[in-house]
Amino acid sequence: MLRHIIRKQLEAALAQQRAQGKVNPWLETLLGEGWQAPQQAVEQIFTLPTRARLSSDFRYLQLAFNEDWAQARRLLPLIPVSERVLVEAGTPYIKREGLKGIQAIRNYWPGHIVADLKASDGGAEEAEMVHAVGATAATVLGSSPIETLDRFIAACDRLGMDSMIDMLGVSDPLRVVMQLKKPPKVIVLHRGRDEESTRGKVIQYRHVNRLRSKFDVLISAAGGVDLREARSAIFNGANIVVVNIVSPGKPWEGIRADADVGALAREFLATIE
Repeated sequence: MLRHIIRKQLEAALAQQRAQGKVNPWLETLLGEGWQAPQQAVEQIFTLPTRARLSSDFRYLQLAFNEDWAQARRLLPLIPVSERVLVEAGTPYIKREGLKGIQAIRNYWPGHIVADLKASDGGAEEAEMVHAVGATAATVLGSSPIETLDRFIAACDRLGMDSMIDMLGVSDPLRVVMQLKKPPKVIVLHRGRDEESTRGKVIQYRHVNRLRSKFDVLISAAGGVDLREARSAIFNGANIVVVNIVSPGKPWEGIRADADVGALAREFLATIE
């Protein structure tokens, strides 16, 4: 009975959207193929994210799309909708698809969206740009000028976004954060994609306790994260694990785009819970 009532309500909402010419593709998918698994569909409805600011009460899975909109459009409906799942518009994706690519993800995904800008200058303006098309968080490079970091963090706070400083190539993240007027919401400890195959290159979890001893920040672990690395990240105190959606033939670790992306995402969620 409950499922029947929910379906009727959603069908009415979809009919209204169609009349207005503004259909939410995620809702259309849920009432179509997704509704063939009614229990899963109902669970998705009741776990729709409120897009509240990120919290240390949760452990998050961040799924990074680095290819193009065609791939993202095919896979987004398969991802479990949860307040613990963040969808990332990766740096290569943004370079290919631009701001319209972030807007396209917003049309398909109701929860958190991370714009991996890796801003290095003009941080406030770039934060405003991605916020306008639906991003709820964005990244700036920790190697940027302190002025850029301060302005980026201030802009994110003003816009209600979560600021993330990507410490790719930064040897001492704590030293960077101590120079800021205000710490960001998230510090990203990042092993670059080009570093994944280099022997001895690891995600620097030794910085977690140093950062937490002085600042109330969330820690994100990124770069070559598979299930084993995800467990290690959580064991070492990370709040967010970033997992790449990897196209066939690409050498990086993550979730293969030709695999059962939904099932693997749920496996990651269970692993880090």
